[in-house]
Amino acid sequence: MKVKVNRNAAKVLKDMLNTPEAEGKKIRVIITQDHGNHGHYDVALDTPTEHDEVVATDKGIEIVLDTRQPLLDGVWIQYFYVPQEGFFITNPSTGFLEK
Repeated sequence: MKVKVNRNAAKVLKDMLNTPEAEGKKIRVIITQDHGNHGHYDVALDTPTEHDEVVATDKGIEIVLDTRQPLLDGVWIQYFYVPQEGFFITNPSTGFLEK
């Protein structure tokens, strides 16, 4: 499985991982709604399970992806400060929707 993270998202995700509630956890990308050929994505702190793959990014962050969810393979996690601050998570190979 593959995942990309832009520079802004890497900074925000690293900040999330440096909180007390993140101890022992990793960043997980989840699908909040599955529409067959695309999904709505979000990020959460979680621990890997038997169905997960932990993918290392080029920004030094490990992302947990559920291998049973094909819509997660190839996600791109971006973070923008304007026009509205927040994550924008897409999967260019399958269609996309933001967080």
